[in-house]
Amino acid sequence: MLKWIHQLSKPERLYRICGRLTPWFAVAGAITLLLGWGWGFGFAPADYQQGDSYRIIYIHVPAAMWSMGVYATMAAAAFVGLVWQWKTADLAAAAMAPIGAVFAFIALVTGAAWGKPMWGTWWIWDARLTSELVLLFLYMGAIALRNAFDDSRTGGRAAGLLILVGVVNLPIIHYSVDWWNTLHQGSSGVMQQAIDPSMRTPLRWSILGMLLVFVTLTLMRLRNLLLLSESHRPWVVAIAMKGGRRL
Repeated sequence: MLKWIHQLSKPERLYRICGRLTPWFAVAGAITLLLGWGWGFGFAPADYQQGDSYRIIYIHVPAAMWSMGVYATMAAAAFVGLVWQWKTADLAAAAMAPIGAVFAFIALVTGAAWGKPMWGTWWIWDARLTSELVLLFLYMGAIALRNAFDDSRTGGRAAGLLILVGVVNLPIIHYSVDWWNTLHQGSSGVMQQAIDPSMRTPLRWSILGMLLVFVTLTLMRLRNLLLLSESHRPWVVAIAMKGGRRL
């Protein structure tokens, strides 16, 4: 097992692993997400209080959950990159950052759209909303900091430090509805136990689908970053020449 994990530190090996896994995750993600959204938007019953407006949860909840999950995974990659000096770990964190930022943005926008009919306003400086906004800024800061240096390794280390410091925001987001008196509704449980099964099942499919989409996009971005960072290596030149012959 440790030998296989060590293979992930080798750019050429990781590039090929990503290439093999990407189609499987892409197909599974598309099917799963379409199943969850089709079921949730088309067949799940209306809520007795919110009517059909609650259906935004099939986008909002998965995006909000994985905006935190992606950041935690990115922090783990940044830790490996800083401690064991794995270049591939720095690149993995860089690959995840824009995807996590998009998830955080979607969570904020859909939350605002949901909040308008429920709270009567698009935005309020609620603890959950504010900490989620901070998360978006952390993603953007990590992306900007990495690109602020000419040396990608220096930029990766600087971004890694910011990412690790920002981890403190994750428990604040998660427990904000318990620690403070907020407008945001309380947690429905780790497995959404408080939600009726007829609504919960498509939500779970949507959550899984968005996870698989995240993995797919990360693998695709990581392959591109590996090629860019290793462009002077013979194996990358060989791939470029092979692609040129196909054209």
